[in-house]
Amino acid sequence: MGYAMSRLEIESEFLDGGPVVSEVGASHGADEPFGDLDHEVAQLTKLRSGPHEGLSHVMPGKRGLPVSTVKMLAGREGNYSGRGRFTSADRCHMLSRYLPVNGPWLVDRMTTRAYVSQFSRDGSLFVAGFQGSNIRVYNVDRGWKVQKNILAKSLRWTITDTSLSPDQHYLIYASMSPIIHIVNVSSQETDSLANITEIHDGLDFSAIDGVRHSFGIFSVKFSTDGRELVAGSNDDSIYVYDLEANRPSLRIPAHAADVNTVCFADESGHLIYSGSDDNLCKVWDRRCFIEKGKPAGILMGHLEGITFIDSRGDGRYFISNGKDQTIKLWDIRRMSANATCNLGHRNYEWDYRWMDYPDQARDRKHPQDLSVATYRGHSVLGTLIRCYFSPANSTGQKYIYTGSHDSNVYIYDVVSGERVALLRHHGSIVRDCSWHPQYPMLVSSSWDGDVVKWEFPGNGEAPTPANKRRLRRYYNL
Repeated sequence: MGYAMSRLEIESEFLDGGPVVSEVGASHGADEPFGDLDHEVAQLTKLRSGPHEGLSHVMPGKRGLPVSTVKMLAGREGNYSGRGRFTSADRCHMLSRYLPVNGPWLVDRMTTRAYVSQFSRDGSLFVAGFQGSNIRVYNVDRGWKVQKNILAKSLRWTITDTSLSPDQHYLIYASMSPIIHIVNVSSQETDSLANITEIHDGLDFSAIDGVRHSFGIFSVKFSTDGRELVAGSNDDSIYVYDLEANRPSLRIPAHAADVNTVCFADESGHLIYSGSDDNLCKVWDRRCFIEKGKPAGILMGHLEGITFIDSRGDGRYFISNGKDQTIKLWDIRRMSANATCNLGHRNYEWDYRWMDYPDQARDRKHPQDLSVATYRGHSVLGTLIRCYFSPANSTGQKYIYTGSHDSNVYIYDVVSGERVALLRHHGSIVRDCSWHPQYPMLVSSSWDGDVVKWEFPGNGEAPTPANKRRLRRYYNL
C-alpha cells in the first residue's frame, strides 16, 4: 500500500525576474515546436501584460524576460516610465507571474459529480452545479459561506449550465430540457427548494414558431445588459430568449449536430459564437441575417466536435475546446463563407464518452485549418470539458486554462503555447474551472465531487477564508 499527495510539479523562478512558472519538461504536446505566435493577438497580449518600455529598457536584464516585482517597484519610485504610476499592463505584468498554483484547499465536497463552477463577474460570488440537483452559490467575500443552496426543479440527467445575471441578483440553470429555470439568489432564504421555499420560474424555449418539441439545453448565457439569454441545444439549434417580453425571440437551425456551446462575442450582443458536434465553429451576426440559418462565417479546423467556446470579449478572438484533444485560437476575420472541406468518414470507430482517443487519429490534420494556434496536452473525453482565457484585469489574458479528463487543470501561455502549470489533485474528470477576475485564485470542480481552491497568496494578495484547510488526499496504489 502506498500513497500520493496532491501536488504540483513546477519549477518556479518568481523572485529574480525569471521566466513565468514552468513545469519540468513542460510542453504543449505537439510533435513540432509551437514557436512564438506570429499574429496580431500575440502583440495585443504583450501590450496588455507587458511592462512599460521605460521600465523594461532601464531595468537591467534580458529583454523578453519578465521584470521582477522588486525592479518594477523601484522603477515606479524612480518614475522611469514618466507616468509616476503603474499602468494596467504593468499591473498585469506583475500579477500574471503569480499563478494560482498553491494548494488546493477544500471549498466543498459533494457526493455527486460537479459539472459547473464559475465566479461572478466581480468575483464576490461563486456558483457550483452538481449532477444531484444541487446548485450552491458561495459568498467568496464572507469566507465562502453558502449564500444560496438551490435544489433544482425538473432536473433531467444533470445541471448542464448556469449563468448569473449581470447584477448578480438572478441565476438561471439548464438541464436536458427545453425549460430553463430562474432563481433569485439575492433573497434572504438560504435554502431554495423549487416552488416550496421559493419560486423557480420556468422559461420555455420551445414555445416558438407555433411548434413545441422536446430538446435538451447544453449551454446558456446572459447578455451583458441582462435582457436576453442565448442557448445551444441538442436539436442542432441556437435560441435567443427575450426576458422583457418573457418569450423566445429567435431560433436558428444552426448546425448539423448538437450545439454544445454558445456565447455572445462582446458587450454589444450582436455577434454570437457557436460550436457543435459537426466539428464547426460559427459566427452569427444578428444585424444582417441574409436568410434563416445562414451564419456570418464558418471556422474549420477541429477534427471532432467542439465542447466549449470562450470569447476574448473583443468581438474578434475566441478559443474552443475540441474532442480532437486540442484547444484552438480563432480570429473571426479568417472565417469562411462556407464549410468547403468534407473530412470524409473516419477509418476507425470512436466515442469520446467512454473510449480513449485513437492513436492513429492524433496525427491527422485538417486540410483547411483556419485557426491561429493550437494547444495540446490536456484530454477532452467523457464530457463537455471547458476552457477559458485568464482574466483581463489581472493577467491581460496572457494564459488559457482548461479542465481535463485526466483529472488535472492545465494552464497554457497564449503566445508561446507552453504549458506553464499543471494542477493535480482530483480523482476524476475536471469538467469546469474558474479563475478569480482580480486575484491569483482558481477553483476547480470535478466528477469526484470536490470543489477546491488554488491560490498564490502572500502579502494579502488573495483573500483567505477563516476556516482555510489544506487538502491532503491519499490514494491506495
